[in-house]
Amino acid sequence: MTLPQEPSAAPGSDPSAPFGTAATAPADIPDDLICLAAAIFDRAAISHTLNAAAATARDETELRSAAVGVLSDARKNGFAAIEAGLHADPFAARPAIRAYSWLTDSLIISVFDLVTTHIHPPPDPTASEHLSLLAVGGYGRGEMAPQSDIDLLFLTPRKITPWAENVIESMLYILWDLRLKVGHASRTIKDCLRLGRDDYTIRTALLEHRHITGDTPLATRLNQSLRKDLFKGTERDFIEAKLAERETRHAKQGERYVVEPNVKEGKGGLRDLQSLFWIAKYIHDVRNARDLVRLKVFSEDEFRTFDKAETFLWAVRCHIHLITGRPNDQLTFDLQVQVADRMGYADKGGRRAVEHFMQDYYRQATRVGDLTRIFLTKLEAAHAKAEPLLERLFKRRRKLKPGYLQIHGRLAIEDEKAFLSDPLNLLRLFEEGLRTGMLIHPDAMRLVTANLDMIDDEMRENREANRIFLDLLLKHGNPERALRRMNELGVLAAFIPEFEPIVAMMQFNMYHAYTVDEHTIQVISNFNAIEQGELDDELPVSADILKRKRLNRKVLMVAMLCHDIGKGRDVDHSILGAQIARRVAPRLGLKPKEVDTVEWLVRYHLLMSDMAQKRDIADPRTVRDFAKAVGSVARLDLLLLLTVCDIRGVGPKTWNNWKAVLLRALYRQTRLALEEGIEALSREVRGTEAKKNLRAALPDWDAADLKIETARHYDPYWQGLHVTAHVVFARLLKGIEDDEIRIDLHPDDDRDATRACFAMADHPGIFSRMCGALALVGANIVDARTFTTKDGYATAAFWIQDSAGHPFEAGKLKRIEGMIHKTLKGEIIAADAIADRDKFKTREKAFRVPTSITFDNDGSEIYTIIEVDTRDRSGLLFDLTRTMANANIYIASAVIATYGEQVVDSFYVKDMFGLKLHSKAKQRALEKRLREAIETGVERARRP
Repeated sequence: MTLPQEPSAAPGSDPSAPFGTAATAPADIPDDLICLAAAIFDRAAISHTLNAAAATARDETELRSAAVGVLSDARKNGFAAIEAGLHADPFAARPAIRAYSWLTDSLIISVFDLVTTHIHPPPDPTASEHLSLLAVGGYGRGEMAPQSDIDLLFLTPRKITPWAENVIESMLYILWDLRLKVGHASRTIKDCLRLGRDDYTIRTALLEHRHITGDTPLATRLNQSLRKDLFKGTERDFIEAKLAERETRHAKQGERYVVEPNVKEGKGGLRDLQSLFWIAKYIHDVRNARDLVRLKVFSEDEFRTFDKAETFLWAVRCHIHLITGRPNDQLTFDLQVQVADRMGYADKGGRRAVEHFMQDYYRQATRVGDLTRIFLTKLEAAHAKAEPLLERLFKRRRKLKPGYLQIHGRLAIEDEKAFLSDPLNLLRLFEEGLRTGMLIHPDAMRLVTANLDMIDDEMRENREANRIFLDLLLKHGNPERALRRMNELGVLAAFIPEFEPIVAMMQFNMYHAYTVDEHTIQVISNFNAIEQGELDDELPVSADILKRKRLNRKVLMVAMLCHDIGKGRDVDHSILGAQIARRVAPRLGLKPKEVDTVEWLVRYHLLMSDMAQKRDIADPRTVRDFAKAVGSVARLDLLLLLTVCDIRGVGPKTWNNWKAVLLRALYRQTRLALEEGIEALSREVRGTEAKKNLRAALPDWDAADLKIETARHYDPYWQGLHVTAHVVFARLLKGIEDDEIRIDLHPDDDRDATRACFAMADHPGIFSRMCGALALVGANIVDARTFTTKDGYATAAFWIQDSAGHPFEAGKLKRIEGMIHKTLKGEIIAADAIADRDKFKTREKAFRVPTSITFDNDGSEIYTIIEVDTRDRSGLLFDLTRTMANANIYIASAVIATYGEQVVDSFYVKDMFGLKLHSKAKQRALEKRLREAIETGVERARRP
């Protein structure tokens, strides 16, 4: 937001005059626009052309048509000139928004002059034949993006006269024909005062009125009346209304770190700066942001921060409008890439240009939050309603440590000089805030940010400083609030410099909902929620670990703080993070063995998640290898908690029952292996137990049928499925004919998915056809198991979810089953049908996910594991499985892990002879075919 500075007044008006006192027809040409004013709108030439058209036009319709043609061309040329200027200097937002405002002024003045001179010249001047034209709202501030609305106020002294009505009507017709988005009102001064008293939106728009043309004394009277009869004495009510409006807007738009922020309405956006100015103008009648320095609301440094943040946000908004050609303020994924390119960002340091751009965006949004919090809290305190006497008498006041006091319910510093005499007080302030539960006063926060240079190497090595920091994390309940405020004020990055690179770091994908620093804080907050017993029902295993009280909380907390600290560099962030953690942990006072554990946790913080989501945990080799890597139950407990908190901290919808079931199963099996030995997980033991469970689950079956069922399956079948699935397949297979296709769809609430079981005669490519059938009904496959019986039948179990990541509604299962039957019988050709549906959404096309294909012959005793890491799309699994089927590859199971636009599909396979794929030549040939299938599919999905 450009607060009304000199060029924001009507072009040519006195720049020192307050709003509402501009000259009627500005003659001076501004020299602070994005390019020469004459290149934007040549007023003399346009005026001459319009007068010539008026001289030859036969009637109003012909004159209007000619005027629209002239002004439309002028507007188009003006827009092109401004856009060219912004292209040459993409951060020059202020000259650009001034230029758009000046162009709009010029168009409106030209239309007003044309109408009042040639179409409806005023009759003999009387007191009632006066009309003043004012800009209100954002246009009134002189701030316009390319697609901003134009809000006009037609002001008359008394009731509107026929002449004024004709002028307004003719003007609006011309403006609408010019395709301008015009909002307008026709009012008297009395109307403005009456409506402004009842409606804060109208009052705010009037606050920002600016005279464009027409009767100047009338505009001046409005300005005086608003200040005297509407604004004066109502400052507190206006502040409360704007603060409430701000809270509602923030609740609707979400936190500052949402992945697709709204540049105008979002938290830390332009509207926050505008709210700040509205209140300042309402109370102090300020003209521009620099006046806030004079009023001691902002320091000189804070004003520069304000100015830089505002300029950046306006530049982003202008580029969004120019790219989309519409009044869009949502910085969607596809626009993030395009805006970053327009603003000159480049790929570097292992990160994409868009990630550097968005890191700058979030840092600016954070600074906006800091400034508005300081400003609004100060004004709120100055104009707050006094507490009732009884509340003040009986309200329990918190006992504060020496050096602190309470101001308007916030923690404040008693003596700034004494406070700054000890650098450790910069940390103690946040500890006291956590201990008392009080918010920190803005003046205290300003004092901290102004003295961050006191946090030097000596302080970072200070034992007491590190004790205070660890106590912040471990001893005062949820440290989230303190960490977030320390991060926003720069204290966290100053005390732990290794943290600074990830501050406001955005990861350009659909999986991570927060910046890296905010994600880290969310992870720690999740751990606190588990500790407080808030998630006992949802996370019983994690809760049980904490209740055993054998956990080293200090180790886990430091590991959480450091687990993503290595992100953003052109190396594996887990490896780099572990190296950084080895430097940070000793500085924080951890013992050597604790440091080793922290380093290990950071290095392998993704291991458990990867094993659970990318590998078949029914395969004993998976658990054996994982148990070997972990080494002890103590580390397993720490790793589970870190993994759970990490996944939950990715975003509000990332955690689900499916992930919970996988992690619990892996944890329990690994713990069993660590405590009782790997033998407890052997195939034979598990197979015998599974058959025993099946017999118990089918008490009504006779012995002969049970013997047939338990004898027809190979060992992997018994260890790969739960007894509930064994029961379903037993019933599907009983009495099945060779030409039958039997299907069972059933909600699996424990896994947040629908379980789809298939039984039919086995033949090559059957798994791929099932994948195609499920893709056609809009199913997202999250896991799959396929087995062949000894008597030639295929049994396959899929766990599927709808597009929202939930089980399918029970009422839809019958229709889904019918569609699957048709596809499997060949009545619907899956390849053709999927091609029409397999499309990327526009906002998702900007993502780039490199394809990686690996072959692992060590991760399973009897299968080769093919892991395909690539760009997700609805037809991908069908394309991959069809390619493998055509290459005579048998797929035993598929494990699907989706991370936003990225997917990792892991296939447990054998060749046509039932052997692993050991041949490097065969691996290379298959990889080539899989890559071709992926590239063809991506090309198809990108087409409009």
